[in-house]
Amino acid sequence: MPDYIPSPRQWVRDQVELYERSGGKEGTTLRDTGLPVIIVTHTGNKTGAIRKTPLMRVKDGANYVLVGSVGGAPTNPVWVNNLRANPAVEIRDHTAVQAMRVREVKDEAERARLWRLAVAAYPPYEEYQAKTTRRIPVFIAEPKR
Repeated sequence: MPDYIPSPRQWVRDQVELYERSGGKEGTTLRDTGLPVIIVTHTGNKTGAIRKTPLMRVKDGANYVLVGSVGGAPTNPVWVNNLRANPAVEIRDHTAVQAMRVREVKDEAERARLWRLAVAAYPPYEEYQAKTTRRIPVFIAEPKR
């Protein structure tokens, strides 16, 4: 079993720890915003270690939409490279934990539809895209079959 390496960001470590320690009953909103988050457990593409990232909860039926915004920074968050290299993830949504498989959304019509869902769930995504020259990556996490 690979080791778990917590995020270098304190707020991320705290959020993941509270979410998991409480069995998904606490820590389920982003830093006191009231907006729901999920915990995505993924594999580091360089270390092979387990990584855990809180992301906005954006649902599309049984699927989750994962947006690599990192606040509109000029580069993608590290987890984007991890998902590209290792598409098997586990998603914790409150008390439910589910093995899923991700794929980066390349189809323009599908991406536009999912982007609208993401912005409806978290409107700042629009301003994040406006302030960066990179195209913010969008992934869909689907239940493993």
